[in-house]
Amino acid sequence: MNGTALRRVDDILQGAPLPVAAGLRTNAMTAAISRLDLTDFRNYRSLRLEVEPAPVVLTGANGAGKTNLLEALSFLAPGRGLRRAALADIARAQDNAVAPSWAVAARVDGPDGQVALGSGVESAPEGNQRSRRVVRIDGAPARGQAALAEHLSIVWLTPEMDRLFQDGSSGRRRFIDRMVFGFDPEHANRLASYEQALRGRQRLLRDNTGDAAWLSVLEETMASSGIALAAARREAVAKLDAALKSGDEAADLPFPRVGIALVGEVDGWLAEEPALAAEDRLRTALAATRGRDGSAGRTEHGPHRSELAVSHIDKNMPAAQCSTGEQKALLIAIVLAHAHLLTLDRNAAPILLLDEVAAHLDDGRRAALAARILDLGAQAWLTGTDDSLFESFRGGAQFLRVADATVSPAGKDQRNHIIPMGN
Repeated sequence: MNGTALRRVDDILQGAPLPVAAGLRTNAMTAAISRLDLTDFRNYRSLRLEVEPAPVVLTGANGAGKTNLLEALSFLAPGRGLRRAALADIARAQDNAVAPSWAVAARVDGPDGQVALGSGVESAPEGNQRSRRVVRIDGAPARGQAALAEHLSIVWLTPEMDRLFQDGSSGRRRFIDRMVFGFDPEHANRLASYEQALRGRQRLLRDNTGDAAWLSVLEETMASSGIALAAARREAVAKLDAALKSGDEAADLPFPRVGIALVGEVDGWLAEEPALAAEDRLRTALAATRGRDGSAGRTEHGPHRSELAVSHIDKNMPAAQCSTGEQKALLIAIVLAHAHLLTLDRNAAPILLLDEVAAHLDDGRRAALAARILDLGAQAWLTGTDDSLFESFRGGAQFLRVADATVSPAGKDQRNHIIPMGN
């Protein structure tokens, strides 16, 4: 990458001043992206996109770059993005090489005013082959990714998640952890602390190189951070379960009623006793199973063993046994309930990233999805190959066409037809 391109990445991450899009409308119940900047991200060499706070419909052929835009936005939240890709795989390929850095930046307008968020990978220092992800808030370095969740909530649903109820439990734990980030930004730090200690303990047990004192330190971290993250998950799931069963969420929507619960040893402890007592039990269990965990190559106790159980209430059926269409409807119901709770909790609707969400819905459910998003006042970013899938958003969304990593208005100046949303 030449010096100009490197300065471009640096300017974006530093939060260089960007003018506000003309005609931007926000209100007390809206958090919206007003400008998105990308540099060397996936198939985008450079992009500057101004949008209104209304939903954004992105249409175009497969491979045009629609999902890449959603992935870029997902890096404005803690975690590895909606594809969970390696950082090095995200940089744009160029001239038989790969760009050494990439950047995503956005101006966010919310109840507390405007903030500039930036995230990306800087070029590795000379002699160091490892690049690192950086986060900046209003141009200043942030302590970590958790700082992003203090300013913006992002919820997403992708085609890869259609197998959420069929695949392993780790995906379902990540699903609920992303939801917890919206309620409690510190959850990201607790999760990182627990997972780092978990890996360190298992490595020492495997190599038989750790003394008892150092193992005790790691197990203390696992006990304190592990019970805290389990308690945060439990609280979020309880809120979601209540919302999914409430009249407000279930009435007049052609989506199934959903039951959701956490199931696991640690979750059972927290249901029976105070958190401090559960910490003691986990600490004791970890110390007692060092030999067995070392031989098995896995840690037997802890919140990394918890399972998210989801059921179709009206059919009294586990989600995994439901049809593909029903599973998609269950997922959408959970995402909508989560968005509703975040709106109440933060006084601002979250950003919704919905990749190819309408393709497998019937007309009734498409209309219901649009009505719920418009009612929430959320800036949803939706992708699809055909404009006709989003007819229910006409008059309430901005339609953009994506082709060969370029973005342009679809049809005749759709932004002239945007209506204010929220209340």
